[in-house]
Amino acid sequence: MSLDPVPRVLLRDQALTRIRDAIVAGDLPPGTVVKDAALAGRLGLSVAPVRAALARLTDEGLVEAKPQSHTRVTPLVLDQVRDAAVVVRAMHELAVREAVGRVTTEDVAAMRAANERFAAALRAADVDAAMGADDELHDVLLARCGNAALTATVDRFTPAIRRLERQRFAAHGEGSVALHDRLIAACAAADADTAVATTTEIWTALLSQLEETTDERS
Repeated sequence: MSLDPVPRVLLRDQALTRIRDAIVAGDLPPGTVVKDAALAGRLGLSVAPVRAALARLTDEGLVEAKPQSHTRVTPLVLDQVRDAAVVVRAMHELAVREAVGRVTTEDVAAMRAANERFAAALRAADVDAAMGADDELHDVLLARCGNAALTATVDRFTPAIRRLERQRFAAHGEGSVALHDRLIAACAAADADTAVATTTEIWTALLSQLEETTDERS
């Protein structure tokens, strides 16, 4: 359960991770009113780190606060998710472009292992494990590109698209395994153009799902 008590280390960051995970997983659904004291009680924390975590989540767009009114989990506003997804896609494209020539044999092995875990998680219908393995794969390239501003931008906007990513992996994740394989092969061959094109395809699939969701709600 995402809201089990937190070990007393790095309390603000731990609270941030737990509350963010609960929002992404749907344990705190869109529109849920959240109170710092109640969350602190569930997490076994004082109010201060929870309040700091909620402030960060407000900045990330997962929580909205109205002074003298309430703090709640934001609805899944599709235009905002689309804007964030476009930015994240562009950052991953740039990361791949910069990283491909620097990728090591160990990096390629790590990406392949992550994709194997990703495929196994999908077969087991373990969405949390699938998302974790997907992050591990792409994080290899984010780390190898060596651009701190780029990775900070990814960290800033990725939370806004997590709920949609979760839906995607729950229903349509199988195609991502083959795309990952193609990306890894391109990186191993130092083929930057193919690696970037594949990255674009990976993230465009998420945007396509967003458009389908928009059509369904029209």
